[in-house]
Amino acid sequence: MSGRGKGPLAGVKVLDLTSVLMGPYATQIFADLGADVIKVESPHGDTTRYIPPGPDHSRGAMFLNVNRGKRSIVIDLKQPSGRDTLLRMAADADVFIHSMRSSAMGRLGLDYAALAEANPRIIYANLYGFSRNGPYRDYPAYDDIVQAASGIVDLQAKLSNGQPTYTATVIADKVAGLTGAYSVIAALYAREKTGRGQEIEVPMFETLVSFTMVEHLCGSLFVPPQGPPEYPRATSEARRPYKTLDGHIGVMIYNDRHWQNFFDALGNPEWSKDPMYVSMRTRSQNIGQVLAKVAEVLETRSTEDWVELFRKAQIPATAIASLTDLLHDPHLDQTGFWDERDTPMGTIRFPGIPTSFSDTPGAIGDPGPALAGDSAAVLHDCGFTDEEIRDLIASGAVQQDESAA
Repeated sequence: MSGRGKGPLAGVKVLDLTSVLMGPYATQIFADLGADVIKVESPHGDTTRYIPPGPDHSRGAMFLNVNRGKRSIVIDLKQPSGRDTLLRMAADADVFIHSMRSSAMGRLGLDYAALAEANPRIIYANLYGFSRNGPYRDYPAYDDIVQAASGIVDLQAKLSNGQPTYTATVIADKVAGLTGAYSVIAALYAREKTGRGQEIEVPMFETLVSFTMVEHLCGSLFVPPQGPPEYPRATSEARRPYKTLDGHIGVMIYNDRHWQNFFDALGNPEWSKDPMYVSMRTRSQNIGQVLAKVAEVLETRSTEDWVELFRKAQIPATAIASLTDLLHDPHLDQTGFWDERDTPMGTIRFPGIPTSFSDTPGAIGDPGPALAGDSAAVLHDCGFTDEEIRDLIASGAVQQDESAA
């Protein structure tokens, strides 16, 4: 099964020189939405290939998921014929996306100028750690590094008794990947109007600072500042899943209507008449006390009782789900979120495409490809003759998985 040609990006060809997670997540979205994503790998392959578990040591679970629906070609870009091959492939490509530092792409002779000469309509996307216009440009960056640099780790410390911690998901990679995806799609739309390609830069550091500061810039939006860059509600020690008689519950009593419904459900106790509960402003100014009182009240009943009460009161609330719970969640089951199928890698369960399109629905493709598994087919599709393909493979400029030959 392949998702190519099934979705709003059907007909779009993407040359994908990304690795690890940030770039591959962006191009997974392209593949899910119908684009032909050609994963251009070095002879060593994407390092994420080798992260277990998985029955094939060169295709672990994360790789199989985030590279689904793509084709793999191995090109040695350090060889002049390898570089020439890629530039020839770019002649009819729509998107060229990479996750190497700008200086490395320059040394390979694969900067935007080189690709634009091969194809003036190409969208060229740089996804890397730090903008090339600042002093951090050559620093290596992974998710943990950018979490630390962007303020995320410091914010986490406020919820962890002062101990700096990372989030339990690779938030920097994925937020930057999503930003890369929408940026490329926006550039494709602009090209439809102007006929011109362009270069895009998506640096992880700047992307995560922007993401973090949506709420946390707070009083420092103003010059001079009217307060520190921190959104107090998000960093309050009392902001956490609430303990109940028999477990924990997630509750968001947010707007004025929620609060009045909450008080009504409790019988409007005397403490609810405190002026600090009157409005969003007064609650925000006393957020620590407000959340602490909620925590005290929620310890008096079971999770099931509270969920039932909050649902009747139209207050957002839920029991705490584990990742294992989600594998059998009744809502996800009914919506068909999980895509389970038999593959050469065994039976695989993919998380589904979270968005839907009434006219051009996407489709999840095959598990992440074998290293160099599609080299010959990709070159053939790009107009290379059989003789040219044989010569490139014989020279080592291109590699082909023998089992796919």
